[in-house]
Amino acid sequence: MTSASLAACGSGATGATGEHARQLSKAELERATVTATDLDGYEVQRDLASTSASHKTADPSSCAPAMQAVGGSSGFAATARTARIVFSKKHGPSAHLTLSSHSPQDAERVIDALRTAAERCKTFKDVQVDFDYDGVQVRSGPGYGDESVSLRLTQLVAGGADEESVRVPYAVVAVRQGATVAMFTTFNRPKGQQAADPAVVPDAVVRAQLTKLRKLTASE
Repeated sequence: MTSASLAACGSGATGATGEHARQLSKAELERATVTATDLDGYEVQRDLASTSASHKTADPSSCAPAMQAVGGSSGFAATARTARIVFSKKHGPSAHLTLSSHSPQDAERVIDALRTAAERCKTFKDVQVDFDYDGVQVRSGPGYGDESVSLRLTQLVAGGADEESVRVPYAVVAVRQGATVAMFTTFNRPKGQQAADPAVVPDAVVRAQLTKLRKLTASE
């Protein structure tokens, strides 16, 4: 299995968008979340979102932040959180996104924890569902927000007694914009046209969401 690595992008600076950033309320977070009106060629569906810290665990345990990010969450409780499933109308990649409002310090810790976990992990297992993950690699592309981390990885789903494991490519992008953390995840469906290709979070979805988030925070 390949070594885990993670891209750390953006300024990462602490300042007006860091320690002095304002926490968004639940109502503000809802207004900042993309709708189908914001995304040409996509449909947007609400999904359940809990403000609790994720309790998903990994083996080794130090890889838990990476495992939690695959589920769109983190080990830090949020004061507010929204979730959406974004479907492409043109049979392109779709995405799951969450927006989480934190204290400025916790927002930075979410990104730091994910970055640190990925740098230390060569491979890990999702303890609850007994999935293995490997093939983690840097995702190329521009940085997003105040700081961002992104990765690609492959989920291994055990087959039958005489069958090989099914390999499912995943991609994760986590972005801190002020005290809000946006997480985007996607995967390629087994036996689909892109089943063997690297998974890619649609750039249009990321940019539309961050643009709407910036507009709301700038207007407050």
